[in-house]
Amino acid sequence: MLIETFADLICPWCYIGKRRLDRALVQRPNLRPEIRWQPFQLNPDMPRGGMSRDEYLAAKFGGAERARQIHRVVEDTAARDGLPLALDRIQRTPNSFDAHRLVRIAGRLGLGNAMADALFAAYFVEGVDIGDPDALASVAAGLGMDFVETRRQLSTDAESASVLAADTLARQMGLQAVPCYIFNRRYALSGAQEPASFLPLLDLGSEEPENLSVVSC
Repeated sequence: MLIETFADLICPWCYIGKRRLDRALVQRPNLRPEIRWQPFQLNPDMPRGGMSRDEYLAAKFGGAERARQIHRVVEDTAARDGLPLALDRIQRTPNSFDAHRLVRIAGRLGLGNAMADALFAAYFVEGVDIGDPDALASVAAGLGMDFVETRRQLSTDAESASVLAADTLARQMGLQAVPCYIFNRRYALSGAQEPASFLPLLDLGSEEPENLSVVSC
């Protein structure tokens, strides 16, 4: 069974959604899905060096107080799912393009899902700038990947074309927000749904071969 997760690595609801999907999969222990991460940049026009978190929040939410209110909702929701977010540690909002590239680079080693988890934790718990190539290589090293080789690949255009193509496909499919989960390229579920919402689609998807038709969230 193929589960494609369209997400941005700087989206807290994508992190929460991943935890909820993981909890749903625990309830289907005989299922061995292939989880494939697909990129979707919430801020495709973000400068490659990112921008100050304060500036970003002011532009996105209209001020610090409104941002704090939204952060409290996100942190409280995440805490109920066992994710101790520390949004106040984030100093810069990064361009997530290279982080998406790193997930694909790690995927060649069978570490794509683990890399997504590690990047989410680095950003939302430790406040790491996951737009910085050295920081990304350090996260990779934590999963056993070679720091120097990872840093070298990030200095090239490795996986750039595939990330751009996947992001473009997501928009052509009509995606406007993430997370979005597509099961066997046939059934779609949008949003950070509760674990119970995944179960019917896990059951449906496990009973049939992959269908290559395109669906939209």
